[in-house]
Amino acid sequence: MSLKDKVLSIQASQKKPSILVIGDLMIDHYIWGNATRLSPEAPVPVVNVKTESTTLGGAGNVVQNLVAFGANVTVAGVTGDDAGSVELIDILEKEGVKTDTIIKDNSRPTTIKTRVLAGSHQLVRIDREVTDSLSTELENEFIDKLSGSIDSADIIILSDYNKGLFAPSLTQRLIKLANDHQKKVIIDPKGLNYEKYKGAWLIKPNRKELAEAAKTEKISNINDVQNAAKTIFAQTGTSYLIVTLSEEGMAIVTEEGSKLLPVKATEVFDVTGAGDTVIATIAYFVALGLAVEEACELANHAAAIVIRHVGSATTTVEEVIGSLGH
Repeated sequence: MSLKDKVLSIQASQKKPSILVIGDLMIDHYIWGNATRLSPEAPVPVVNVKTESTTLGGAGNVVQNLVAFGANVTVAGVTGDDAGSVELIDILEKEGVKTDTIIKDNSRPTTIKTRVLAGSHQLVRIDREVTDSLSTELENEFIDKLSGSIDSADIIILSDYNKGLFAPSLTQRLIKLANDHQKKVIIDPKGLNYEKYKGAWLIKPNRKELAEAAKTEKISNINDVQNAAKTIFAQTGTSYLIVTLSEEGMAIVTEEGSKLLPVKATEVFDVTGAGDTVIATIAYFVALGLAVEEACELANHAAAIVIRHVGSATTTVEEVIGSLGH
């Protein structure tokens, strides 16, 4: 059976996988306006605000990709106890996402990234965030809340944006809890410490992240990928490394070898959020029983679709099927 026929069969069965996303939650806030003059107070543009918008950022991009595919999604993370938290949870719940495993920390604000744009030009970004690790008390509360959600999930995504949630101790507790429930964990990593991901089933760095974590100067070809991956396999014992390589596609790497999947994109407007689409697609189709190689092929097509749009975008299973047809 061809991959397209397999996906069509899955669609016909109307199966909906249950996917738990644990990650750094944030709001992307945009202020749009015009700038036609400089301030008399300082040599900076004066922006006349025309409109404002808010969307989910961080792990929320992964969530929105999964919702677009039709998955049953539960999201877990930490927000502040503030208006930003109320807005973030409201957006998630309107998407049909379960939010019972989001906890509030009154010692930090909800992460909000505000971008001020004049026309299409970004003038400044303002970040409201605290990236400290959780207290032991909150860490314990988080683990207690997650046990039931992990048990009912088909697969678990850890979406690390380096905002304080995934301290080594908590990350290891999460992976151990998932493994105890015999659930696969796939990780979108951040930072240099991959040892904290030990025990995860699949890790998806991009080329730059892999080079930095493996402490190698550059990754130019598939042999460089394989050599850098040896360091990560030694640190984590993971079964798969999926390395996204921008215009070259992606590599599926195991300790036995590697396979390069060429890029599918015909037009590239904006790669923002493409990594979130890749990890969501892999998780969705693996949860439905496809092999990693098949899920990665589909993720390659999904990424090719979203990078034809400006800003973070999502795609659907129907669009991916259409792309397979071409």
